[in-house]
Amino acid sequence: MSDSPHEFLDPKGWKAAKGYANGMVAEGRFVILGGLIGWNADQEFETDDFVGQVKQALLNIRAVLDEAGAKPEHLVRLTWYITDKREYLSSLREMGAVYREVLGKHFPAMAMVQVVALMEDRAKVEIEATAVIPNA
Repeated sequence: MSDSPHEFLDPKGWKAAKGYANGMVAEGRFVILGGLIGWNADQEFETDDFVGQVKQALLNIRAVLDEAGAKPEHLVRLTWYITDKREYLSSLREMGAVYREVLGKHFPAMAMVQVVALMEDRAKVEIEATAVIPNA
């Protein structure tokens, strides 16, 4: 599925997961990221476009991972909170391209939750992440 240093859990007989993993096994130093949204480093939104906010949220994840010395392939879990399921579903192709551009072809365990609103009124997506940097 990717060059992840972690083990993907795909039970025998299950249909293959596409774009996510059912589970992962990881050992090492945990990096826990809070919910990151689609605004820039100055906490300003540059767009109200869903895919644009997804890209910025993913770039923010990369920045926090970099700060910890982690890489996208160290991600073991993403939890997405979105405000509009239809907007998400209608943007899958564009969003997939943005995801691969920012995080590569690494698809950890993921959950997607539609919520009524996020704390920042303009936010359309918030993503929590967990990474594990393997032991040396």
